[in-house]
Parts: sequence; C-alpha cells; structure tokens
Amino acid sequence: MKIESEKDIVTSRSCGRKLAADLGFSAVEQARITAAISELARNIYKYAGSGTICIRSEQDTRKIGIYITAKDNGPGISNLQEALLDGYTTGGGLGRGLPGVKRLMDNFDITSSTTEGTRVEVAKYRIIHTKSLFRV
Repeated sequence: MKIESEKDIVTSRSCGRKLAADLGFSAVEQARITAAISELARNIYKYAGSGTICIRSEQDTRKIGIYITAKDNGPGISNLQEALLDGYTTGGGLGRGLPGVKRLMDNFDITSSTTEGTRVEVAKYRIIHTKSLFRV
C-alpha cells in the first residue's frame, strides 16, 4: 500500500493488526506488529515523503509469519549504524524508531543508500502447536 499521508499510516496499521489477528497472534504480539508498522510508515512519510508498505503472511509446518517491507526512494540514511542506536535522531524525536522496530520484531534487515532510498524488511513469527496423534 502507498504511504503518502498520515491517513495512509493509520490504514497500514489497521491492515497489519487485522492480518495479525486473523493469523492468531496474541493481543500483545498484535500491538508489537502494529507499533512496528506505524514506525516504519511514519518514517517513510516524515523523511521520504512517500513510499510503500507491503504486509504479507507465510506459513509452513512449524510457524506462521507476518512479513512487512517498507520501501521509499527518499534521501536514504547517511549514517545507518548510528540510526540503529537508541537515542539517535535527526528529526527531533526520541530516537526510538528503528531500534524499537528491531526489538519488537523477530527479524530485521535494512538497506539504505543516498541514491536509492531505504528498504526495511521485518518479520514476526507464531509457532504452530500441533496435537500428538499418539496416546500413551
């Protein structure tokens, strides 16, 4: 989905929460996923002006995953290592953005360049519990 306004941030949060609920994530995990989406979408809007958030799911025999990709063609993050430290900010915020997203999710990957913008890929997993077919 496109992120071009504050309304789009709210819409992306709602879509992510609904998918997480549909996949059986707990209320706490839904809140974590929603917070991560909100931060990623807000960063797109604030620093790049526009971009996209893609939210999808995958399942295998052991786990269900929700995958979020945030992509923009903005100015990039010139000091990526610093941007991943708590307290670092260029926008006057608290500096909890990207480090917070990293803590909230199970997987976190970021690439950024001043010529191609920023891409952040995150994932959260839920283990599938199966009942044994055998009784002792």
